[in-house]
Amino acid sequence: MKFYSADRYQKVCEANYIHYNNVIKNLLPNARVEHIGASSIPLAISKGDLDIFVGVDSSDFEKAIQSLMTLGFREKKDTLRTTELCMLESNKNDNVALQVVVNGSEFEFFLSFRDKLLTNKSLANMYNELKLSCEGLSEEEYRIKKSTFIEFVLNQT
Repeated sequence: MKFYSADRYQKVCEANYIHYNNVIKNLLPNARVEHIGASSIPLAISKGDLDIFVGVDSSDFEKAIQSLMTLGFREKKDTLRTTELCMLESNKNDNVALQVVVNGSEFEFFLSFRDKLLTNKSLANMYNELKLSCEGLSEEEYRIKKSTFIEFVLNQT
């Protein structure tokens, strides 16, 4: 894994987020669209990718996924897929992923994790340290360490 300091990727991610937020809201006017992931945390180290939370009602979930695919996204392989979560990745080589989530589901933890890092600088610093410790690891090794950290953060009061 290779990681970048915030000054090397966050401006591009913010511009991409503004673009996709507008496009998604036009396509799915009732969706909750929020910037999540490391690029939403000031000074966070990242792989340089953009993650966007797209919250929809359960009755609109599958239709929303199909609609988002018309924007040049495909279902991400080797990730958790349920009746309440679907991860999509861009076909455009712009390093953008959508987490399509049923509103009110357990998968709103993406928002909780972001909010905890935004309000606790110590946790944000620990996240940066974790990422630095993963330089050179495989994607799978990184995911395991990151998942453990996310559980730790979500259990903080």
